Amino acid sequence: MTRATTVDTGRLRILVVEHEDGAGPGLVGERLRAAGLDTRVHRPWRGEELPGSLDGWSGLIVLGGSVNCEDDTAAPWLPRVRALIREAVEARIPVLGICLGGQLLAHALGGRVAVRALGPELGTVPLRRLPAADDDPLFGTLPEGAPAAQWHWDEIDRLPPAAVPLLTGDDCRHQAFRAGACAWGVQFHPEALTGTIAGWAAADAPRMRADGLDPDGAVASVREAEPRLRAVWGAVADAWAGVVRAGLRDARAGVAVAGGIAGE
Repeated sequence: MTRATTVDTGRLRILVVEHEDGAGPGLVGERLRAAGLDTRVHRPWRGEELPGSLDGWSGLIVLGGSVNCEDDTAAPWLPRVRALIREAVEARIPVLGICLGGQLLAHALGGRVAVRALGPELGTVPLRRLPAADDDPLFGTLPEGAPAAQWHWDEIDRLPPAAVPLLTGDDCRHQAFRAGACAWGVQFHPEALTGTIAGWAAADAPRMRADGLDPDGAVASVREAEPRLRAVWGAVADAWAGVVRAGLRDARAGVAVAGGIAGE
């Protein structure tokens, strides 16, 4: 499939899919806007329609949410999201799937998602690099043991065929992976800082306490790590923006070559 994108205007439009209130693009969106990318948040949970295709879009970000990645009844827009993910991977349009978004990326490409046998992973957790991270455009300079904000009851328990595992953790095996040329899925929340996590902890407090978990402790761990979270995941967002810009340069070069051949 030939990449479908508009390259003559120089626009770098990023489609951002938000699944629920309070789960927006946060730090990632902030850094992408600072890098000059035009982020367009679509909120199907409140009735906003998703595009029928990625024609004219330069990147796709799929955010997190509390719904299971296969629950099309609770979130009837999920089939459209999975179709957009598959289109992006085939067309080599950069993708970043975050938590639920990473699970949707894995599921859409043939992986599997399951409820965590160990219970939810919440608060700040250190990550470990895997060998393939060394040459990865996003995680190549990520420090070993980098902290990541976590908030998930489900997890990816089988990656799609040919996916490349990049980051892992003590209690969650698949923390980050790459699929195809430029699609990344992460189980953690690079976009979430203290305010976002505090909102989730307030909403999930009864559920957490019933499981013997401390909402205040989870929030405190993120608050303590916030300066490092900003630095580490802000840099990763900048790297993803660089991938998008590189894709635009490649598309422009292709148009220029095609134009030259046509005029001969």
